[in-house]
Amino acid sequence: MCIVATPLQAHEFWIEPLDYTVDAGATVQATFRNGQEFAGSALSFIPNRSARFDMVVSGNRAEVPSRIGNNPAFDVEDLPEGLLTIIHETTDNTVTYSEWVKWVNFTNHKDFTFAQQGHLDRGLSEENFKESYRRFAKALVAVGDGAGSDADRGLRVEFVAQANPYTDDMSGGLPVLLMFDGAPKVDAQIEMFDKAPDGSVEITLHRTDAEGRATLPVDAGHEYLLDSVTILPMEPAVEGDPVWETLWAALTFAVPEE
Repeated sequence: MCIVATPLQAHEFWIEPLDYTVDAGATVQATFRNGQEFAGSALSFIPNRSARFDMVVSGNRAEVPSRIGNNPAFDVEDLPEGLLTIIHETTDNTVTYSEWVKWVNFTNHKDFTFAQQGHLDRGLSEENFKESYRRFAKALVAVGDGAGSDADRGLRVEFVAQANPYTDDMSGGLPVLLMFDGAPKVDAQIEMFDKAPDGSVEITLHRTDAEGRATLPVDAGHEYLLDSVTILPMEPAVEGDPVWETLWAALTFAVPEE
């Protein structure tokens, strides 16, 4: 199922390569971005805001050699040929909902309206309450021939591409698997941001099936951001602690021109 989405005020976080296809041995650069509708501010690498910053190429995983303040955050040269996966997990951050309508809008947008009644059933305040959030982002880049495959990289929430968008036939779409705590996440909303060569962005909604899978329509020459959010209740230890936790999975990739 595909539904055209109406943009709302939720801020996604993603890894944006400056070029999704690079020559073997060339420098690969990628920026952390936070924003809306596949456009946002570039963020520097700050170690105490990063729980994990890895790369996987030719099946080998290594920590990204980044220094405080680097922007682009990923700036690595002389990588071997193959499919490069850039992985970043942030530390926890919090946001305060000053009024109930903001929570309603957010939970409607990200497809967990049950959290509205769940909030009331727990007897929580309808204003000035906190949510803790953590981001789990991946990006796929073709180095040289770009050969290789994505895999589960052990993130708490994670998109796993089931085909290689740089080398495989994408005429039938890109199959993806959404994972949560090591198991497929079934019947989950996926928000897909599709950026055309002219810079315009179309946003559509999709759902995973009973096996946590979805096949997403893609076009040659376009860039993509996939986003899915998982929400969990939190019990505050003291007044003012977060009462909800959200886990954001993101995957960026491109489909080369034919």
